[in-house]
Amino acid sequence: MTLNKTQIAEIDQLRAQQAATRRATVPALEEILYTALPVLDHGFVRVIDYMGDDAAITQAARVSYGKGTKKLNEDKALIFYLLRHWHTTPFEMCEIKYHVKLPIFIARQWIRHRTANVNEYSARYSIMDREFYLPAAEQLGVQSTNNRQGRAAVLSPDEAAKVQKILREDAERCYQHYMEMMNLQGSDGGEDTEPQILDPNRSGLARELARMNLNLNFYTQWYWKTDLHNLMHFCRLRADAHAQYEIQAYARVLLDTMQRWVPATFEAFQQYREGAINLSKSGLDVLQRMLRGEQVSEQSSKMGKREWREFCQSMGLNDNGQIVSPQNKVA
Repeated sequence: MTLNKTQIAEIDQLRAQQAATRRATVPALEEILYTALPVLDHGFVRVIDYMGDDAAITQAARVSYGKGTKKLNEDKALIFYLLRHWHTTPFEMCEIKYHVKLPIFIARQWIRHRTANVNEYSARYSIMDREFYLPAAEQLGVQSTNNRQGRAAVLSPDEAAKVQKILREDAERCYQHYMEMMNLQGSDGGEDTEPQILDPNRSGLARELARMNLNLNFYTQWYWKTDLHNLMHFCRLRADAHAQYEIQAYARVLLDTMQRWVPATFEAFQQYREGAINLSKSGLDVLQRMLRGEQVSEQSSKMGKREWREFCQSMGLNDNGQIVSPQNKVA
């Protein structure tokens, strides 16, 4: 994670402030408010502001049927009920705002979640820092043969070193050309120094055009505000083991902030979203048949090959639909 002097001073100033308020606050989240939580090599996540807590969810839910109960254990049970039965509106009463620094190629995945308010750093107005993401060797895998959007076995140490060298040299060269086109002297991006003009007798290319030369592994920043319901949806998809590693890293940090913010909701999320699976009508039928003692095969399951394989994996079965013991023996 990289913070320049201006950013560090701003964070220190914000964290030094105290504000009296009548609204609900959460001490565990207040502890990390404004703090930059590191992600990848130069990225971070910062909680900037939030509204509501677990109590705000139950307060909104009880509007539907009157005052109801207010004991803490009953509040938690209500939150579990709401999430279990997909009553999502009460969770939209809580909102949170993040400042995120992330590689551009991850930002392009992230922005597909269109249920948030976003304001991104503009390279039309400002000069991009010389900061780019270099994957660790253990994250450099070959193309998966059964997943078109995933990676498989890790490259050999020599191959990984070669890829890292290519990524570094290409990024550094592109940044140097980016600065030259704007008629500016390149800076390291980590110091609070203004770029210098290279040649006072010529005009530099407009920033909005020069930026096109930068690689997708350069870092951008944005403010991202969303409600709790959509935060859970984002994390359910992006913290999943099948998601790309880099966006998983960010989703895991978001989950940590969620746990601090709304602990009862986080526990329900783990129970009914993160740690749960969805069964299709065919999957439910197969499971019921198995519970009745019937031996079900892929052919008799009425599922497609891929759905059958996913069903067996989620149920701890082999490809023949038989239970596999911890010793990898068919029970």
